[in-house]
Amino acid sequence: MRHQLALHPQSRAEAIEKVEIEAALIGSSLTLRYIATGATPALKVAKLSAPNRVDGLWRTTCFEAFVAAEGTDAYYEFNFSPSTEWAAYRFSAYREGMTAAAEAGEPDIQTRLNARRLDLQAQISLRSLTALPWDADFRLAVAAVIEEASGALSYWALAHPPGRADFHHPDGFIFHLTREK
Repeated sequence: MRHQLALHPQSRAEAIEKVEIEAALIGSSLTLRYIATGATPALKVAKLSAPNRVDGLWRTTCFEAFVAAEGTDAYYEFNFSPSTEWAAYRFSAYREGMTAAAEAGEPDIQTRLNARRLDLQAQISLRSLTALPWDADFRLAVAAVIEEASGALSYWALAHPPGRADFHHPDGFIFHLTREK
């Protein structure tokens, strides 16, 4: 099922009309598909490169997923660039204990771009995420940072807490996933 992300109330988006997410958990594999619709030539989109772990992807167009197990404070943050660069971090609680998640394997990222749509699909294995109990159901916060050619950034998420954009906030973890058999 496809869910629409909301533009943060303090953001403006001139080029993008909507951002949507599809997610599926089958076995240990989480597949996320982000679809940004609008005037994509007016966006800053990193050129395709070799998949590498890179910090700071959130400073430009990227798609994000925050993964937690039901009943836990610990969570992982994943950043996916249209270039296929990526990052993964582990947190012990809300914005606490951040470390690079060395245990997270390289995601499979596929990007398609045309004049009306930027489509990024990322597949990650959750089995290696040692801070999360494997037998639990999962909750996600999903988000996107979209940079326009002008340099303006817009922030998109399923849910925004009051105040400035904060994709880590516990109130954003509203997407619940149960493992499909």
